[in-house]
This record gives sequence, structure tokens and C-alpha cells, in this order.
Amino acid sequence: MSEPRAGEPGAIRTRLPHLRLPLLACAVLALVAVPTAAVLRGATGAAGVAAGIALVVASYLVSGVSVAWADAVNPRMIMSVGLVTYATKIVVLGVAMAAVAATGWPGLPDMGVAIIAAVVVWTGAHLGWALRTPLPTFKRRDE
Repeated sequence: MSEPRAGEPGAIRTRLPHLRLPLLACAVLALVAVPTAAVLRGATGAAGVAAGIALVVASYLVSGVSVAWADAVNPRMIMSVGLVTYATKIVVLGVAMAAVAATGWPGLPDMGVAIIAAVVVWTGAHLGWALRTPLPTFKRRDE
């Protein structure tokens, strides 16, 4: 059976398998980094690391799901939905991070390190998935 086309039931689900490996990789990162931060930096450090990883995962999930939704509804919407999602995320994240920084929270440096680590882990896992996944092939109509 072939994949559902845009607009058909199940179309979004078939466009999300690229999220599994990065989610698993970030879960492993959290399982290692949060207890390590708790031992080295205390509860505040562990909270900062957990918040940093969660922020990256949430950000990438919003992007991945919104683009998959656009592709499942109408592939012509991918660029506009992706750009609006990106711009909205940047504004929301910027305002939220400025608010957190203004509080002087001591977990902020740990959060920053965790954000960098989670971005590297997510990107590496996504790249690994992309390199191992066969590219789809299509026959031309005239063949």
C-alpha cells in the first residue's frame, strides 16, 4: 500500500518518521545530562539543563509537525507555513529568553549549554536519519 497523498487520512503521520531518532537522541541526552548537572551544579543546574533540552525539543517539534501538516494538507503551503512558524518561534523564544535572563536565574548558563548540546544532538541524529533513509523515487509520466 502506498503513502496517503495530501489531504487523505493518515497523511500527516506518514510525514513524521524523521522525528523519532532525534527525539530518542535528545531523551538519551536528558537521561545523561540532567543527573550529571544535578551532581555537578545542583538542582538549579539540573533544572537549567532540563529546560534547555525541552526548549530545543519543543522548538524542533513545532517546526517538524507544522511543516508535515502543511505538506499533508497542500504541499504548496510548506514554504509559507515554515516561514511563519520560524518567525513566530524566534519572536516567542526571544521574548521568553529575555524574560528569563531579566530574572537573574542562576540556571541560565546551564540552560545555555544544554541548548547548544541539544541542538548538536538533534541535528546529528536528524542527519544520521537522513543519510540512512532511502530517497523516494518517482517515475515520469511518459515512462
